[in-house]
Parts: sequence; C-alpha cells; structure tokens
Amino acid sequence: QVQLVESGGGLVQAGGSLRLSCAASGRTFSSYAMGWFRQAPGKEREFVTAISWGGDRTFYVDSVKGRFTISRDNAKNTVYLQMNSLTPENTAVYYCARSRHPYATIGLSDYDYWGQGTQVPVSS
Repeated sequence: QVQLVESGGGLVQAGGSLRLSCAASGRTFSSYAMGWFRQAPGKEREFVTAISWGGDRTFYVDSVKGRFTISRDNAKNTVYLQMNSLTPENTAVYYCARSRHPYATIGLSDYDYWGQGTQVPVSS
C-alpha cells in the first residue's frame, strides 16, 4: 500500500510563492511518475504538472508554465511543487498522485494513489 502525504499549503498573498511537498511511503517510489492536480471550489479536479520516474521529463498545464516547477528526490521519496507568482485563480486544494506508469502523463485515470490534499488559498 502506498501512502502520499502533502504538506506546505497555506494562505498566501497574490504574487507570493509556496513550495508543496509530497512524501511517499513504500520502496517503489522511484519506479513511477508523479503528478500534481488541483481542485478549485465548484470545479472538477484538473491536471497541473507531472514528472517522469527519473525526473528527466515534465509536463505542465499552460496556465502555470514558467511559474510552477515540479521536481523529485527519489532518495527521499518526495516530490515537490514550487509555485511562484501565485494569483487568486490558483486557489485550490492541491493533490499529489502516483502514476501507474514510469512516464509522465496528464490523465487522472493514469494515477492510482492520491494524497489527501493540501489547501492553497491565494488572497488578492
């Protein structure tokens, strides 16, 4: 059983930065791609970014390109999401998830383990 625990969320002002972390249990973390998703109030959960098992390939939704950076430390079983220049439109619960595959993908159904989410409210 894989457990994912996010941390680092919290209230931030527009223009500010946050770094989310997601710690994974288990010995197979480095074999799978990881992703971050978010769900804003009243909206469906959506893809934000993903990183391949080795960290050499990443994907981002267009709206966060140049502002958000995903990274991973396989020695620590942790994936990170650095978020800069935050706007109120980025307000959401952010979830990390483990892919069924070693390569990064954007579909929710490609991910089989999910964290509990961490709230990121961005004030204007």
